[in-house]
Amino acid sequence: MRIDLSGRVALVTGSTRGIGRAIAMELVACGARVAVAGRDLAKAEVVAEELGEARGFACDISVPSDVTTLIQNVEDAFGSLDILVNNAGITKDNLMLRMKDEDWDAVLDTNLRSAFIAIRSAQRGMMKRRWGRIINIASVVGIIGNKGQANYAASKAGLIGLSKSVAKELSSRNILCNVVAPGFIRTDMTDAMSPEAVTALSAQIPLARLGSPEDVAGVVAFLASDRAAYITGQVFSVDGGMVM
Repeated sequence: MRIDLSGRVALVTGSTRGIGRAIAMELVACGARVAVAGRDLAKAEVVAEELGEARGFACDISVPSDVTTLIQNVEDAFGSLDILVNNAGITKDNLMLRMKDEDWDAVLDTNLRSAFIAIRSAQRGMMKRRWGRIINIASVVGIIGNKGQANYAASKAGLIGLSKSVAKELSSRNILCNVVAPGFIRTDMTDAMSPEAVTALSAQIPLARLGSPEDVAGVVAFLASDRAAYITGQVFSVDGGMVM
């Protein structure tokens, strides 16, 4: 039986493609009304129209004022915000020896600070309604690290620490905060890889295959629902067993 999110309003950042789009699609399928957010308003509106019970919003999440405005616009448009999914993120990979300060800052601002700003803004309404779900999309790289990704790993590890602190601060108001940490998931980037490279990646995974965006979306929908009412401050690795 499908999870029931009827009557709930969700915001998914970075939801015009990939994992974010799959999450938005799954939440709509479960009955939620969804705010699709991306840098390009036209793309967000196209995805929202395809999904049905959704609206598109533009936001550069690396800009704090844009994030605050996004939360307000979603609440104005839908009347509330019950489920916040901080999914948007970037990479600017390089070895630490060659990593520029601006590449470190860009990744931390986009992947971590934006989540802090969004949570701080969204929690007010959730606290008043005494119900909320905050789900942060991290990465297994935030758990195990990865050479050439010091900035990305730090941002995702920081997201885990942020989530645990939020879970402790807001639990008394029935606001739950959890983390989903994907492993190797099929995206535009992996689709461009050679079959040999995909085979090499799959060899690192006990289930011997890459995951799908839908694998991640299903876990998010569960955590957004009343079925997860006794779960907070946890990290769920969706990685085929890679980091068990």
